[in-house]
Amino acid sequence: MKYRKYKVLSFFIVSLAILSCADKKEKKEVAQETKPVYEANWESIKKNYKDPTWFNEKKFGIFIHWGPYSVPEYSSEWYPRKMYMDTATFSAQLKPGQKGPSDVYLHHKKEWGDQKEFGYKDFIPMFKGENFNANEWIDLFKKSGAKYVIPVAEHHDGFAMYKSNVTRWNAVDMGPKRDILGELFKAGRQKGMIMGASSHFAFNWSFFNKKDHFDTTDPAYADLYSTKGKNLKEPVSKEFKEIWWARTKDIIDSYQPDIMWFDFYLDIPDFADQRPKLAAYYYNKGIEWGKEVVLQDKNFSHEAFPEGTVIYDLERGKLPGIRKLPWQTDTSIGKNSWSYVSNWESKTANQIVDDLVDIVSKNGNLLLNVGPKSDGTIPEDQKEILLQIGDWLAVNGEAIYDTKYWKTFGEGPTEVKKGHHSEGNNKDLSSKDIRFTTKDNKLYAIVLAWPKDGIVTIESLAKEATYAKDLNITNARVLGSKEKIKWSQEEGGLKVIMPKEKPGDFAYVIELEM
Repeated sequence: MKYRKYKVLSFFIVSLAILSCADKKEKKEVAQETKPVYEANWESIKKNYKDPTWFNEKKFGIFIHWGPYSVPEYSSEWYPRKMYMDTATFSAQLKPGQKGPSDVYLHHKKEWGDQKEFGYKDFIPMFKGENFNANEWIDLFKKSGAKYVIPVAEHHDGFAMYKSNVTRWNAVDMGPKRDILGELFKAGRQKGMIMGASSHFAFNWSFFNKKDHFDTTDPAYADLYSTKGKNLKEPVSKEFKEIWWARTKDIIDSYQPDIMWFDFYLDIPDFADQRPKLAAYYYNKGIEWGKEVVLQDKNFSHEAFPEGTVIYDLERGKLPGIRKLPWQTDTSIGKNSWSYVSNWESKTANQIVDDLVDIVSKNGNLLLNVGPKSDGTIPEDQKEILLQIGDWLAVNGEAIYDTKYWKTFGEGPTEVKKGHHSEGNNKDLSSKDIRFTTKDNKLYAIVLAWPKDGIVTIESLAKEATYAKDLNITNARVLGSKEKIKWSQEEGGLKVIMPKEKPGDFAYVIELEM
């Protein structure tokens, strides 16, 4: 009997020891699994980061600039800055040779009153968004052919378009009293869209002019206008960077965005310590969520984020040639503004399609901005342009989505200017301007205007041309047309006689089968 008790006791002790070891092993494995892949330094980030393939396949997205700055319908989304711009020394946003004050300063004083009595804060109760419908917006964006959507989560003005756990100046507690970002994320994800968010908040530090005859110096509103003093050159404070980080982290944690897009001020030296922290935190969160996420930055004046650690974004500009790493152009339907203004000037759908084709041929994506009215409606002219782009993509999308750049981006006489804010220097592309994309055994030659004589000659595909040496073209057709076309590869180029009837109003895709 004693022997049996001893045996049972021994078995119990051994079992406990085994269970204890197993528990320790399991805890060790869990600890190893949860150890962050990315550390907050560029060496770790460069070592582990790779651009997500999915982003480069989507090609076309929608940007949304909407906030209290839409209420005055004047100038641009920089209204809140310019309304306090009473001297020319405050910003380069004044017209060349202008001494000041700005036209927005004068307009505001005339239409709304003195900036001490009626400040930017007073537009917020007027920003109601009473006609905002997230499902309608997303349906429109899907019809445009866009694959991802990036609403502005917070602009330079400091107003959060989401349910904030950090600031009282947010769309749930003020203005629309709705979680705008949350509603768009919910509708977008239900309808199969990839959802991102943009943050422009870093510039809030220096956005508002601080003078005693403005409400911007009132301590009661320092959490909207920033705690910066009157010194224009005052460096970004530790306190403000902590607020910036808390707000950024709030967006990431609460909404799990697939894309985080950041504006130019994050690139200044004052934020150098925040950039690797942001990248490491967000990329680790992506791993935790089980998805590849995209971080975008402009590297505005220098390489703030080292090459290959984020996806490079160009504002209102393009690249002159192929960039082997993915990149993106962000631009607006509006020539003169990102947010809705009463004198909004739209680009044509033709210009935007040409931009999309040119950008995709160089391994980039296009992020196209819409500017809704303050009541939440998207103006009819912007809707029409989006639908025209969607109609073009419905016919020609196979030459855009999931494609790769070819040996050369294209050919033609029209040069494309390089860099941020360079789009105004570009001329319209012509029938001699051709862009290439490729997928599987197909090469797409996209002619950017209809040739007057109905004949397209692609010099890059001439018999003895360098780029055409390994090609064996077996068939050619024009997307959207049922007509059988004639083509021949000659010494001067691949000659294609286009259909008698144009299959559309914009760029024309010649599909070449190999």
